[in-house]
Amino acid sequence: MTGPVTEITEADFEREVIEESKRQLVLVDFWAPWCGPCRALGPMLERIAPDYAGRMKFVKINSDEAPRLSQALNIRSIPDVYVFRDGRPVNHFLGAQPESQIRAFIDRLLPTPAQLELARAAELRAAGDTAGAEAALRKSIELAPREDLARIELAELLIAERQFEEAETLLSAVAPDRSLETRVETLRATIGFSRASEDDEALLLAKVAASPEDFDTRERLAQLYAGAKRYREAMDQLLEILQRQRDWKDGEARRQMLSIFNLATDDPTLVSEYRRRLSRTLN
Repeated sequence: MTGPVTEITEADFEREVIEESKRQLVLVDFWAPWCGPCRALGPMLERIAPDYAGRMKFVKINSDEAPRLSQALNIRSIPDVYVFRDGRPVNHFLGAQPESQIRAFIDRLLPTPAQLELARAAELRAAGDTAGAEAALRKSIELAPREDLARIELAELLIAERQFEEAETLLSAVAPDRSLETRVETLRATIGFSRASEDDEALLLAKVAASPEDFDTRERLAQLYAGAKRYREAMDQLLEILQRQRDWKDGEARRQMLSIFNLATDDPTLVSEYRRRLSRTLN
């Protein structure tokens, strides 16, 4: 049936819930006609659903007619309300609840306006609209000044545009977070590598040939190669430093190799090879 809450069957579940939840949140009300609390909750969901149009889809399914689903989700009491995101259940509640509590439950799961702008930026970037993506990321930060993921995404765009100073300012404002620190450090390294790519390769090679122990120049050459995505050549230079002086600048050559590993993820064979070579050099 059509309406604010769509009635589906077990056969519809894959399309109406699993696949649809990859586009928006889907709330599923498991109910049955004989269930008194279900008869109280159902009309409430019908009343609430229009307020979340475009942000959450509401469906209901008769649990008596969906035994495999009920078993898979361990539904033993109804009404049992699940919310699905990206094909998986992310939260649920049991029984008829006051409308205010249901709205609070839903609101906690919905993306914030800043997160919506962040998602829109990803779509625009995938479509090749970098200017639109940049505007969406700036809007996300404006809406939520502590939205560090938007800050990182914007820095990444600016680095590609060689706007290094603003990118560095954005990265400096990212709060300490272990889940983000590798990405932040990789972007900082990318800035350094990109700036070095403007150096004169022939001049650097000549200086290294004349003075193999000139590690500052060798490091600059490695950064030039990394900035040009010539990762093998970059890591060869850094390994040369490590083989000659393992503790140079308190391990700076090793740190830069680790940054390159993070940048060269499109070539896992290369990364594996140089991880082994790094390990042999240090051990």
